Amino acid sequence: MELACARLKKGEGRFFKKGGLWIYDIEIAEIRGEYTNGGLISLEDFDGYPLGTGFINENSKIRIRMLSRDPGEPIDEAFWRRRVEAAVRYRERIMPLASCRLVFGEADGLPGLVVDKYADVLAFQCLALGMEAFKAQVLRLLKEALAARGEAVRGIYERSDAKERKKEGLQYATGWLGEAYRPEVEIEENGVRYLVDVAQGQKTGFFLDQKFNRKAIWPMAKDARVLDCFTHTGSFALNAGKAGAREVLGVDASELAVEQAGRNAELNELSDICRFRAADVFELLPELIEAGEQYDLVILDPPAFTK
Repeated sequence: MELACARLKKGEGRFFKKGGLWIYDIEIAEIRGEYTNGGLISLEDFDGYPLGTGFINENSKIRIRMLSRDPGEPIDEAFWRRRVEAAVRYRERIMPLASCRLVFGEADGLPGLVVDKYADVLAFQCLALGMEAFKAQVLRLLKEALAARGEAVRGIYERSDAKERKKEGLQYATGWLGEAYRPEVEIEENGVRYLVDVAQGQKTGFFLDQKFNRKAIWPMAKDARVLDCFTHTGSFALNAGKAGAREVLGVDASELAVEQAGRNAELNELSDICRFRAADVFELLPELIEAGEQYDLVILDPPAFTK
């Protein structure tokens, strides 16, 4: 069946033409043909030049999330398999597959889908209406790609509970797909061990995309007194401890996160170096300054380091 077609206004689509994958509602001049929200639609420039295929969603200001720049490319099983294989091959080249971010949405040509691998558990978020119909297929292909590399998947947990779902006209969705397991998983990264709670942790349970930033602090942290702001479950603080910091204080407003950080410190035998405090960073910093506390390295997350 021929797809409906969206035509851009003259001069619009600049973000897409520079390499982006989003078409905003105000950029579209007209849509010809019938379509359903979340369904596939073709895109053409103001002069009728074909630009590719994507998902359409009238609930979102991001009206179309592009999938392919090839107007003739079918969005079928082979298409999704190519995208999944490309994502997994890329991770293989730069990091161990044991625990890593396998899929990072538009960066992997899989709009709105994030999949993290924690040992033998996959945790994912689906934040785009169009991807809802294909998420099970993509996850199946991921399991197959990992199995071919000797990486078994025990369970898959959905963490589609971000507010972006509402903007897409979607309800929150969480829980195991299939058999339920204990949601706490132990992983290792940069030689640091963590207990990750895929059900209660932020996002999908852990910020796997910060792996190389965590490793980057090692040379700065050796022999330093370190303050880790917004520590979450202690990942930067523990990397500082492993790197040879003489003292580390991790601060986070979440008591649950701080409790988990303490457990992670025990897991790595760093409790004597890394301590954690549940507090509002913005309220605590003036107190530390007034008390004359001095630190050699201050870590802010999102990552910014001051020495």
